[in-house]
Amino acid sequence: MIELQWRWYGLADFDALTLYAHLKLRQDVFIVEQNCVYPDMDQYDAVSQHLLGFDQNGQVLASLRLVPPGFKYAEPSIGRVITHPDARRGGAGSLLVTEGLRFSQQLYPNQGHRIGAQSHLQGFYGNFGFVPVGQEYLEDNISHIDMVILA
Repeated sequence: MIELQWRWYGLADFDALTLYAHLKLRQDVFIVEQNCVYPDMDQYDAVSQHLLGFDQNGQVLASLRLVPPGFKYAEPSIGRVITHPDARRGGAGSLLVTEGLRFSQQLYPNQGHRIGAQSHLQGFYGNFGFVPVGQEYLEDNISHIDMVILA
């Protein structure tokens, strides 16, 4: 299993090089790899907490953002969940979501959680207790479904 060091950032907490590495990873995966030519950064980045996973050399290999309740959904929401291609299949994604949900519960105890998951990842998120709600929909031309963990 891959070993990562986790660190949380508010947008104002980033130094320039870490912010660059974080946004470059998001761009490389969400725009280039997924061939999805839509803006990645949005209004939720400024209000979110961002979790980054660093390897022993200081390279950003995983990240997600935690959007507070009342912004995207009534509930808190993790999103922009991403692992570097070199960190996939080593458990980094599961560790990332586990830490994201742990911190969310710490900040927002006894609240549910809602995500807009890519449809093909329902099984992955189901491992953390998420269940699908509603119908699938297209977001940036990729099939998604809302999933929740009830309070």
